Amino acid sequence: MFDLLGLRRAVAAHGRVARVVVAEVAGSSPREVGAAMLVWEGGQSGTIGGGALEYRAAQAALTRQGLTRHPLGPELGQCCGGAVTLLTEHYDAAAVEALDESVIARGPGNKPLAVQRLIDRARARGEVPAPQLVQGWMVEPVVHPSLPVWVWGAGHVGRAVVDVLAPLPDLALTWVDTGPERFPDAVPHGVAALPVAEPLRAVAMAPRDAAHLILTYSHALDLDLCHALLRHGFGFAGLIGSDTKKVRFSRRLQSLGHAPAEITRICCPIGQKALGKHPQAIAIGVAAQIISLKTRDEHAWPNHCSASGA
Repeated sequence: MFDLLGLRRAVAAHGRVARVVVAEVAGSSPREVGAAMLVWEGGQSGTIGGGALEYRAAQAALTRQGLTRHPLGPELGQCCGGAVTLLTEHYDAAAVEALDESVIARGPGNKPLAVQRLIDRARARGEVPAPQLVQGWMVEPVVHPSLPVWVWGAGHVGRAVVDVLAPLPDLALTWVDTGPERFPDAVPHGVAALPVAEPLRAVAMAPRDAAHLILTYSHALDLDLCHALLRHGFGFAGLIGSDTKKVRFSRRLQSLGHAPAEITRICCPIGQKALGKHPQAIAIGVAAQIISLKTRDEHAWPNHCSASGA
């Protein structure tokens, strides 16, 4: 999908930016159609698969535009055996401002009827068209963050989790802690930092289908957040901790009037135990869990945490 927000930020920060997207794939390739990277003078973000293909594409990005085909064989020192067609485009502030915010279709000459039919059919069915090259025109839906994720706690684990999740374009991250001094000096782009002296008051602001990751410095606050979320409603709730913490919290939450079936919806411990307790290791496990839960069903969260590997 076309990360329009990310492109706008890159153009605002660096001026002229090249966008390189995988437009077509034949056979085996390191990335799928729609995978993209941004390149500017002195830097880049995103990836089209790494290796020699990405290196050469990045080297030529600011001096080349249009479609180019690249066999993934001995010439590039790769053994994928397929071929990739790349589309390279240049953007400045004016070019970005002219982009549509739903489906971006562009190519040479007049828009082909096949492209317009593809877009009209997708809209009529309420569907998102897959990124694809149609008669020389590249069609890409614009990505809109569709999954609200609330991270409670800006300590070591909270920071690691946010750093891992922030680059994912379909997540809308809200990061809550008790004061601005709790957050890093540079909060990742696209993350809404919410310093609140009394975090429980922020629960009412969360969408009822949001995913919550409870990672605070206080067991008492963790418990209060679990209590508040059970009353408020959530799509998914994950709690950092241990099996012992899970048992103790379950007993406390039952004494607060919550039914066992509801309490078991809170996933504890989150992440993957086998990866260890280092903050980055926990973050990797939690991120894998979030992605697994999301891809399992785009419209509803499962009521358990079997994806955690716990």
